[in-house]
Amino acid sequence: MCFVTQSFWAQKPCDTCPGAKKKKGSFYLLWGYNRDWYAKSTIHFRNDGDPNKQDQYGVYDFKIHDAKAKDRPDFRSIITSTKDFTVPQFSFRIGYYFNDKKDQGIEINYDHSKYVVTNYQKVRMSGTAFGQAFDKDTILDPKYIHFEHTDGANFALVNYMRKWSLWNSKNGKHTMEVVGKAGLGFVYPRTDVTIFGNRVNNNWHVAGVCTGLETGFRGVFWKHFTVEFTGKGVAANYAKCLVQGKGHGKASHNMLCAEAIFCLGYTF
Repeated sequence: MCFVTQSFWAQKPCDTCPGAKKKKGSFYLLWGYNRDWYAKSTIHFRNDGDPNKQDQYGVYDFKIHDAKAKDRPDFRSIITSTKDFTVPQFSFRIGYYFNDKKDQGIEINYDHSKYVVTNYQKVRMSGTAFGQAFDKDTILDPKYIHFEHTDGANFALVNYMRKWSLWNSKNGKHTMEVVGKAGLGFVYPRTDVTIFGNRVNNNWHVAGVCTGLETGFRGVFWKHFTVEFTGKGVAANYAKCLVQGKGHGKASHNMLCAEAIFCLGYTF
């Protein structure tokens, strides 16, 4: 180690000298829950069928225009059974600060959010089904047609994270910060579909891509315990949602989502 001599009796480590040991980055983990609000979305259903035989699921190509949807937070399951803490709309983050100031980092960001098309709403439907063309207003009866991502819509992103200090305690153990995050990723839904009266709760499936912007406040107490409250906007393209199982139709739609997220965690 290199030293800068202050006096014959006192020596001080030199952080900038060649060979001086550099500080290491640090990790943080966050877990919490979210609420979600969705813009209207046009959902496209299509099944080309088997040209050599009649398809038991039908041949169709139609759209539900400007469908309204809402979330399903399921927060009561936390109270009724602690083992079901992953049932509600949860959020998970793991991040790494890559500089000494700990104000920039990379974060893996996952939101288990649920998307449920509202039953009995009036919508316009257009396209073809069973050889018949149509373009008319209709009421979405869940016994006949229903669409949801409730296990869930599932946004997975890799974010660049930056934070700015708002306040520091005199002893340096407590801080308040503004955080900002931007990232790209994919959607991993489990889509529950009822179409023409036949319901299938499909398997989890990488169905498309998404991008997100997130900002809010973070408090760190005693240098480790972390509280974060943020707002987030997500734009997602669900290009290949399963409908009646693999190989039996697909659905696609674009989604705009606003989230409110509250997390607790620990910085190492």
